[in-house]
Amino acid sequence: MEKQLTIIIPAYNEESSLKSFLPEVITFCGQHSYSLIVVDDGSRDKTYETLKELTANVDFVRIFHHKVNKGYGGAIKTGIQNTLTRCLITIDADGQHYLEDIFKLIKKMKETDADMVIGSRKGQKVHNYYRHVGKSIIRSFARLTMTVPIYDINSGMKLCDTALAQKYIALCPDDMAYSDFIALVFLNQKHLVVEEPIRIRERRDGKSKISLGTAYSTILAIIHILLLFNPMRFFLPIAMACILFGVAWGLPFLLMGRGVSNGAIISILSGLILVFLGLIADQISMFRKERLK
Repeated sequence: MEKQLTIIIPAYNEESSLKSFLPEVITFCGQHSYSLIVVDDGSRDKTYETLKELTANVDFVRIFHHKVNKGYGGAIKTGIQNTLTRCLITIDADGQHYLEDIFKLIKKMKETDADMVIGSRKGQKVHNYYRHVGKSIIRSFARLTMTVPIYDINSGMKLCDTALAQKYIALCPDDMAYSDFIALVFLNQKHLVVEEPIRIRERRDGKSKISLGTAYSTILAIIHILLLFNPMRFFLPIAMACILFGVAWGLPFLLMGRGVSNGAIISILSGLILVFLGLIADQISMFRKERLK
C-alpha cells in the first residue's frame, strides 16, 4: 500500500498555514513514495501562489486550482477525481494532523481489510468550543436517525479505497458536510468502516472555517442521505406519531359518543399520507441503489 497512496489536501485561504506545513508534507511524501494532491479552492489570499512556489520542480505533487470557491467537499472531490493510486487519504491544510498517524491508519486497513479507516479524535483536547458543540450535534443527530457505529464521522483524516470514493463522490455535497456524508455513504452501502485513534494539535495559523452553521448544513445532509438510502426510517416514525396522536386525540370523543374530531382525522390522514410517501420514496431509493452497483 505504501507505493499506492495519495495524500489529498483541500486548501482555502491557507497561505500562512501552508508555508509551515506543506514543506513537511512534501518531505514526508518524498521519503515514502506517496503522491500528493493539493487543491486550492478559489482562495482570496495568495494560497495558489504559495503552492506553486513550494512545489516547484517536485514531480510527485499536483496542484489544482478552482477559479471560484466550491467548498471543502468540492475541493476534496477534485482531488479524488484526479487520484491515480489504489488508496487515498485526506488531511487538513491547517497542520492539525500528525503525518506519522498515516501509518497507523494504513496498518489498521491492512489488519481489518477495511474500505475506509477514519482517524478518530475521541478524547482529544477541545480547542474550539463552538466547533465541539457543532460536532456533538452532528454525531447525536446521526445516531438518532441511523445506525452509526463510528464516533468521529466528521474527522478530516480518512483513508479509503480510491475506486469506491470515486464511485460515490457524485452523491456527496460540496460543503463541509462532505466529510460526514462520505462516511455515511460507505456505511449505508455496507462497506467496512473502522476507526483508529489519532492525535491532533491546534491549527498552525489562519482561521477555522467550521461553525455552528456547519452543523446545520450537515444535519440537512444526514436527512438527505437517510432519504436517499433508507427513506422509511425517516417517514415511518413521523407517520406513526401522527396516527397515534390522532387516535389518542379522537378516541375519548368517540367513546363519549361525540363522533371523531376533525383534528384527529387530519392527524391520522397525515400519518397515512406519510406512509404512502415513504413507500414511494423507498421505491425510488431502490432504483438509486441499483445505479450504484
